[in-house]
Order: sequence, then structure tokens, then C-alpha cells
Amino acid sequence: MAPYMTKTAVYNWYASMVAAGCMVLYGYDASVFNATQGSKNWVNYFGNPTTTQIGTINSVYIVGNIVAGWFFSAPVSTYFGRRVAMAVGCALVVIATFVQTFAPRGHLGAFLGGRFIVGLGQGMALPVGPVYISEIARSEIRGKVLAFWQLFYSVGSFIAFWIAYATARHPELGEWDWKLIVIFQALCPAIIISLIFFLPESPRWYVQKGRIDDARAALRRFRDTEEEVETEILEMREAMEYEAQQTKGTSIWQVYKQLWVDKSLRWRMFLALVINAGQQLTGQGSLNSYSTVIYKKVFTSASTISLINALNATFGILFTLNAAWLVERIGRKWLLAGGAAGQAICMLIVALVGTLTPGGTSKSEPVGISIVFLLFLFILFYKPTWGATVWIWTSEVFSMNVRSYAVGAASQTQNVANIIVNQFFPQLIAAASFKSFFLFFGINIFLFFFVFFLVPETKGVRLEEMDTLFGGVNHINAGADILGAQSTFSGDIDKAAPAEHRENLHALNEVSEDKASQEKASNKV
Repeated sequence: MAPYMTKTAVYNWYASMVAAGCMVLYGYDASVFNATQGSKNWVNYFGNPTTTQIGTINSVYIVGNIVAGWFFSAPVSTYFGRRVAMAVGCALVVIATFVQTFAPRGHLGAFLGGRFIVGLGQGMALPVGPVYISEIARSEIRGKVLAFWQLFYSVGSFIAFWIAYATARHPELGEWDWKLIVIFQALCPAIIISLIFFLPESPRWYVQKGRIDDARAALRRFRDTEEEVETEILEMREAMEYEAQQTKGTSIWQVYKQLWVDKSLRWRMFLALVINAGQQLTGQGSLNSYSTVIYKKVFTSASTISLINALNATFGILFTLNAAWLVERIGRKWLLAGGAAGQAICMLIVALVGTLTPGGTSKSEPVGISIVFLLFLFILFYKPTWGATVWIWTSEVFSMNVRSYAVGAASQTQNVANIIVNQFFPQLIAAASFKSFFLFFGINIFLFFFVFFLVPETKGVRLEEMDTLFGGVNHINAGADILGAQSTFSGDIDKAAPAEHRENLHALNEVSEDKASQEKASNKV
């Protein structure tokens, strides 16, 4: 039986899928307003909001996301653990759901407040999910597991748009046609809260806190043999010993300073910021928030538009599955480059079809179907590449001492880019119609060349070895020198290493733990 089909590997997948549920929140929350603004009852309930107010409703959600992602998610995750950060984020989303659903009639500010709290919850939970997954997954399946992170975004969109389609088919619901869409966003976070504390905490977080026994117990639930556990524990300790010497303090400002001072980290941060911003600038961010507005230029039936959105989300799930089998075969770099090329072609053809066919803002049905097909084709390219692979690459390239902060900061550039696009896109699509897609064509061409020439491949590289890929110091070797022990990192050491090597690992860990126990006893005295 293959190693990845063992009992511990199945549990590894289960724990990863619970954490990936945070992305269901994101997919649902990012789609829910797109779905609700198609409801005439919602428009009437809040006094027919202007296009500027529509943009603000999308933007305030992203502002909350940025605030929590930059300033709260990483500190909470670092000091209290990955599970606590995810649970707090989910709890905020549940609270915000009821604030939005039961906002008083005509009080758009209350609805805006709920959207801001949703953003806070998302900003707290989202950066932590992929970090937790990357820290518990084996290196050979890490990309496959993380591919489901983006898949769950599509699951969230799927649920939101199909609920919207169902409510659009029942006009007798009245105002509850949009309230049902909103209130269902409390379901997934409630499930995550009920499950998350039954999972082990990240073994790497335990090691960082000096809780070696807890780290070993957690890792045993994800690895098959004691040899794997002991080797990985020792590598973590060696790497973190070096990282602790490099990071002068643990405050948020000191960690962010390290991201700027260290040349290797600074380069990784630059690459991560660009590709994360690029994820939303491909055109996906606007399609996800304003597909209803786009389709209104072609179709007049609200139920037809809801059906198209629901089908788009359904196919998004199927398309994202491609990442699970492609990411460890052709690698992260070529998925990103190929995706950008395919997306550019789709955006170019949409712009040409929309501008060169007769009808102005009222297209014929065949033209409308062609545009829908092209946007579905865009999703085929986007989901397994810039949708899934950006998260995979970002969550695995940073060392443990800065990982939560770096992933949180990098992922928030998605929201910075999104808030800019969401604010001006309603006016752009109203003024330029389908010519606005030429903008996304140009952005995707830029992203293709950026990835092709600058982004390195990370397929199969262990987390503790990632620094060497970017010209940095090998943290395992450097930490081993500090600990005064022989490093376990060697291209010649494999799973068939001599028994003496494994005994040395056990002996070294036992000595270290005995010393730690003696220090604790001394402190108590």
C-alpha cells in the first residue's frame, strides 16, 4: 500500500479538510453579495443603493479582511495557536451573519457593519488555514492537499449561488429571498468551530513553543513510523534554533522587519506580494463580485443569471480538482505560467466579442452564450492555477519564524488589489462595457512573463529546506551547528538510513527533553 493511503495519511487529509473549510467561508462570503444584489427585494429593502454604494459594500468587507490579516491573524496564530485563530475568525463570521440578516430596513450602514465584521473574521482565519495544512502535510503530498484549499473556495461559491438560484425561483419568499442567502453563511463556520479543537495543533507550533512532547504526540497522528517522527522533530528543532537567533524578538514589528532585512526573505516576500495581487487582477476578482452586473448586459432574466452563476460555481469545483493531480506533476511554476497565458487569451476574446458584435449593451442570445462560454473557459484556466497554486506557493516558501506573518501579509495583497478593482469596476463596466476586459488581458500577459522569468519551482522541497532555494542559509544545518549536533539534512540520507542514525536521533531528543525537564524542576524550586 502506498504511504499516502495509510491510516495516518487519511487522518492527515481529514485534518487538512477541516482547516480548508475556512476557504468555504471565503468562497461563500465573497459570492454572497454578488448573489444578493441580484434580488429586487434587497435593492428595495436598502433604498436602491447607487453603484458607488455597491462598490463600498464590497470594499468594506475587504477592508476588514486587510485589518485582521495584517495586524491580528499572525499574532493570535503565533501566541495562541493555529486552531484558536481559525476558531476566532469563524466566530466573527457567525456574529456578522446575524447582523446582516436582521439589519433594519433602509439602514445600509448596519449591513455595511456586518460586512466589515465578516471581513475581520475572514482576515483572521484565512492566512492560518494554509499555514496549518502546510505544517502537517508530508512534502510529497503537500501540493495535492493544498489544492483542496482553493477547491473549497469553489464549494463556498457553489452553495451561495445555488441557494440564490433556488430563492430566485420562489418570488413568494419576498425579503427572505436574500436573507436566506445571507443567513446560510453561518453554517460552515459553526461546523468548523465544532470540529477544530478535536484536531492536533501544528507540531511546528509546539516545537516553536518548546513543547516537544506535545509536538511528538501531534506528529504521531500524521506520520507512520517513530523514525519519521523523530527525524522531523529534530529537523524542526534545528531549523527553529537558527531562526530564533535570526529573529531578534517576537513582536509583530520585529518579525516584519526581518522580512525586510533578510535578503532571501525580502525576495520571497516580493514574489509573494506580486502573485497574490495578481490572483485578483487576473479578472477573477471582478467576475466573482460583479458577474451579475456583467450578465445583466446580456440576459434580462434574474433566474437565468442566477443559474449561470450557480453553474459557474459548480464547474469551478470540477476545474479546481485539476490542481490536485497537476501540481505535483508539472509543478507550481508551469501551472502559474500556463494559467496566465490561457486567461489572457480568454480575456482578449471576450473583449473582442463584446465590442465587435452588434447590439451595444443588449446582445443577442448567441453572443451572450458565447461570452458565458468564454468566461467559463477562463475559470477552467484560473481555478487550478492562479486560484489554487498561488495559495500553495505562498504557504510553503517562508521559514517557520516568519511564516504566519508573511502568509498573512502576502494574502492581504489579494484584498488590496480586490478593493481597488471593486471600487472602480462598476463605473468601468458601465462606461467601457466589454472593452474593460482588455485591461485584464494586459495584466495576464504581464503575469505570464513575471512567473516565467522570476518565480522558482518549489515542488517536492521540504519546508525546512526551502530557504536554500532562494539563496538563503540552510536552517537545519545552521541550527545543528548551534545545537552542537550533526545535521540530519543530507542528500544521501533517506528512509533506509542506518539504525545507528535513528538511535542518535532518539538519544539527542531524549537528552534535550531530560535537560528541559530538569530546568522546569529547577524553576519550580
